[in-house]
Amino acid sequence: MSTITIKINGQEVQAKPGQTVLQVCESVGIEVPRFCYHDRLSLAGNCRMCLVEIKPGPPKPSSACTMPVGPGMEITTDSEKVRKARRDVMELILINHPLDCPICDQGGECDLQDQAVTYGADRSHFHEDKIAVCKKTVGPLINMTMTRCIQCTRCVRFAQEIAGVPVLGKYHRGEMSEIGTYVEATFNSEISGCLVDLCPVGALTSASYMYTARAWELRKTESIDVSDALGANIRVDSRGNQVLRIQPRINDDVNEEWLSDKGRFAVDGLLRQRLDTPYVRRGARLEKATWKEAFARIAEVVGKSDGKRMAALAGDQADCESMVALKDLMTELKSPHMDCRQDGGAADPKVRASYIFNSGVAGIDQADAILLVGTNPRWENPVINARIRKRYMAGGVSIAAVGPRVDLTYPHQHLGDGPTVLKEILSGKHAFSKVLKDAAKPMIIVGAGALSRGDGEAVLGAVRALAEKVGAVSEDWNGFNVLQAVASRVGGLDLGFVPGKNGRDFNGILEGASEGQFDVVYLLGVDEIDMNRLGPKAFVIYQGHHGDAGAHRADVVLPGAAPTEKNATFVNTEGRVQQTNLAVFPPGEAKEDWTILRALSEVLGHTLPYDTLAQVRERLVKADKAFGEVGEAKAAKWGEFGGDPATMDAAPFQSPIKNFYMTDPITRASAVMAECTAVFVKGKQGKTGTNG
Repeated sequence: MSTITIKINGQEVQAKPGQTVLQVCESVGIEVPRFCYHDRLSLAGNCRMCLVEIKPGPPKPSSACTMPVGPGMEITTDSEKVRKARRDVMELILINHPLDCPICDQGGECDLQDQAVTYGADRSHFHEDKIAVCKKTVGPLINMTMTRCIQCTRCVRFAQEIAGVPVLGKYHRGEMSEIGTYVEATFNSEISGCLVDLCPVGALTSASYMYTARAWELRKTESIDVSDALGANIRVDSRGNQVLRIQPRINDDVNEEWLSDKGRFAVDGLLRQRLDTPYVRRGARLEKATWKEAFARIAEVVGKSDGKRMAALAGDQADCESMVALKDLMTELKSPHMDCRQDGGAADPKVRASYIFNSGVAGIDQADAILLVGTNPRWENPVINARIRKRYMAGGVSIAAVGPRVDLTYPHQHLGDGPTVLKEILSGKHAFSKVLKDAAKPMIIVGAGALSRGDGEAVLGAVRALAEKVGAVSEDWNGFNVLQAVASRVGGLDLGFVPGKNGRDFNGILEGASEGQFDVVYLLGVDEIDMNRLGPKAFVIYQGHHGDAGAHRADVVLPGAAPTEKNATFVNTEGRVQQTNLAVFPPGEAKEDWTILRALSEVLGHTLPYDTLAQVRERLVKADKAFGEVGEAKAAKWGEFGGDPATMDAAPFQSPIKNFYMTDPITRASAVMAECTAVFVKGKQGKTGTNG
């Protein structure tokens, strides 16, 4: 691509045609103040804070965010004329802004505060009374103090362009302008918390975080979100031994800078219903015990049993270190019965391409035809759904869905609700078959719910056959994508936490336990199953961080660490290895999960051969080389997998998620998520952006 030579503050700079003056200035490290501009939103040009001098050009300063560069331009960003213009703009912006800084949650990390100090004056020409705005509400998550609003319209553009829930708008004119919802309506979006990040002032803040802490009091820890399978990059803000808030970090390949409301606002669930001491069942009751007593009880039962009568299941938020430790322990006990698929989903552990998002999340930006099979990405992974909407907004893409009819926030063809129409597409008789075949980079996204049915193997085989038939799999492109719903699934499959020779899978273990064929069942954070299926006789060991369903059924409870309380490895839906970092310590007697298994193995007489986290991670690399490349998503080798498409059941596909706000022990313990459930799921408030 040809470049344009321009001058910025007397320095020659190469710019690309189509870039704005602001973008070029940023690329060479020259700061230009702004409020309305955001590089992921459309241009507005309404705050005028980014004024610069341009020659040849108009005699007055021009807005840098809307001015495209041209050959021979000379731009000045720090002349006296520019400084005076910015002071005047800042004075106008502050006419009606209240002096809320001492009580405003944005204090200390407020763009308006910072720029007023840097570019503003020390006095104002205006002494009239400030205009106030009535209290508004858009739901339980966002606090609106619109008297502070400076009309940058970032929230309006985000709602319309990114979230696809256009309930926000600007009404009235001049100094009476306000941003609101026109009529009473909730902002029913699963990524609504991103409004807090986008707002450059304190007009939109987190309702649950209000008046809790100041920015400079918080200890900041980089980590990842495990509330779904994306592994969004986050920053955990804590004070003392309490997590107070979670915010997204920028990673263009994974979550850009967005985060789901579940991952952001469920932090209060980390404090409620926590397991902080071991428990042992005595009679009909679970009673507090020491670690020594809990291990002794397990050793007593295991010592009387045979490995073939023991089984282990890994839950949806189990980390890779604990899964490999549990697998090694079960192998030492000579038990082949283990599975990491709580939902019983179909996958071929020997063919990694059968269970990951092969194109990568960023690959969505390249697709020109997308078929969704048995998935509701808006609830199963709202950030990926926003990425699909981004692709729709760019144009030149056809999107269709086979499965539940829901509002996905972007126009799409609903082709049908089950395998019958999938067979038609595979046979080439359906019109969308030609759309996929004619596309340069077709993409098929199959949901975890479609693979967890009784005919999951057949569905997997049908989607694989379709991907191959329409050219979605080639040397330089793999558009076959499995959208996993939970954080632990890919890591568990990578580690081979699946049945060994003559071993039973998820359903086989539950059936065997209910029939009294298993003496011991080890639940590693397993809470999403019907505990009655374990039967009354099996001795159940539950290791986890919340007193949820698994702990209630258990005979021995071992308190583990929540994701924010340990250094742990997870693999996201696209096969990218990522790690959490310990932000706060586990409460009471709770321990990091792999250390519990290491200590238990010693008591059982099968000591695992690692004593440190580094040694466990060496074991991970031995199990799969992908674990040695943290942060990378490597292409998987294609192969044969799946069952016969002809054996698919005609029953409609269903999403595995019935309530987006409550999918794991942390969210079920959260009062904030309970309020969201009441408003958005049970109440169905707000006519725009409902989930079908």
